[in-house]
Amino acid sequence: LLPLLVALGCWQLSRAAEKRVMLAAFEARREAAPIPAARLQGQSDPAYVRVRLQCRFAAQHSLLLDNRTRDGAAGDELLQPFYDKPSGLWLLVNRGWLPWTNRRAAPTFDTPSGDQLLDAWTYVAPPGGLQLADRQSQAWPRLITRVDPTSVWQAVGRNGLPLELRLEPGDAAFDTNWPVVAVSPERHTGYAVQWFAMATALLALYLYLGIRRARAMTRHEDRKSTR
Repeated sequence: LLPLLVALGCWQLSRAAEKRVMLAAFEARREAAPIPAARLQGQSDPAYVRVRLQCRFAAQHSLLLDNRTRDGAAGDELLQPFYDKPSGLWLLVNRGWLPWTNRRAAPTFDTPSGDQLLDAWTYVAPPGGLQLADRQSQAWPRLITRVDPTSVWQAVGRNGLPLELRLEPGDAAFDTNWPVVAVSPERHTGYAVQWFAMATALLALYLYLGIRRARAMTRHEDRKSTR
């Protein structure tokens, strides 16, 4: 068990280092000036890039990302297609979190009409993790459990970029207080300390029992030699 516990502790430390790199990249890119949407197509690393959007939402194809909680309250995130006029691109924009207290009726929301000038940033979900399959439905707004931009564009019937953009705070945004990482580096470090503590306790117990057994065997040999 000792190598396993040490390996788990080292793995948690590596995860903490990865999260620190992600947070540093997020902060650096969030401080940069927003780029035109047309330049997204040439980005080798599209995560956390600030983007300037200009034109309108397509409210008729709204999606509700289910099972999202904020401060213990249940709710959904509202995603809507957005046509960016300068680039001619369709983009999938997440406008933020909405409370959904009454599950018998869909949450209500309004969509700004006319042209909008908005700032957003690209979100790339980390690989892996458990993902539930969405129930097939033709009704709009459509309830989903995961964001798959490619499938969304197929359902909408448009050729949009396979990215999710999250709005920055503004008149068109709802609650946009998204966590960058689900588990903070400090929590990973805390988990590593726990694994190392268990490894230390196991090693101490092994040494204690080994020394105790050795002393017992020595006393037994001494008694045999004196007979």
